[in-house]
Amino acid sequence: MVIIRDEKRIQRLRKVGQYASLAGMALLISGLIIAFTNLGNIFLYQLLALSLGWLVSQVGIFLAQRYVRSPRPDEVLDQALAKVAREGRLYHYLMPAPHVLLLPTGIIVINTKFQTGKIYADGDKWKQTGLGLRKLFGQEGLGNPTREAENMIHSVASYLHKNAPDVEEVPIAAMIVFTTKDLKTLDVKGSRIPAMHYTKVKGFLRQRKRDELIPAADYQAIQAALDLKAKNLENYQDALN
Repeated sequence: MVIIRDEKRIQRLRKVGQYASLAGMALLISGLIIAFTNLGNIFLYQLLALSLGWLVSQVGIFLAQRYVRSPRPDEVLDQALAKVAREGRLYHYLMPAPHVLLLPTGIIVINTKFQTGKIYADGDKWKQTGLGLRKLFGQEGLGNPTREAENMIHSVASYLHKNAPDVEEVPIAAMIVFTTKDLKTLDVKGSRIPAMHYTKVKGFLRQRKRDELIPAADYQAIQAALDLKAKNLENYQDALN
């Protein structure tokens, strides 16, 4: 499997995430300290510091889960896909979707989620419980993984329509993959878009191998379009070898 990732982007956003986490913590602590000062309008200053601290810390959490935490989502996917997608090309942080897998049978966009607690899915409805205060301060919200995955499909389709206009139809599917090692409950069989723990990815893709192959000319055009953003990377040639 060819793995192509934007290492510079990862390093840059890792630093931003670390700084945002520190800045958010400093603002939250400042908000608490202000309560013991003699400043006028203490409540206003405290509210401002706590509000900004919470917002900045959320940015830090968002970036930390993607670019700071080890293993990162892209590294978890590398391991999960290594044996089952040997003929594939995996693009990390280059396309309109963070993780795009090109296979001889089509494209799969992957929406990764690092979540804890108990997670349930029924159609397009998602629910997460068992977090306590972590829901506010220690973890990014679950959001709606189905809607996010669908937006990724549309974004990649638009990109290919622009950069591979001769390809009439591109099979694009989506997966929602949870990269947390220890989840209390992951009941997502009812999800409209395939959702699973990263340890189940191998079995899911083995079933897809039965899908019809893309015509060779279309596959080459799609690959060329996806490689457009990769050719300027320093590690591009190394990834191909």
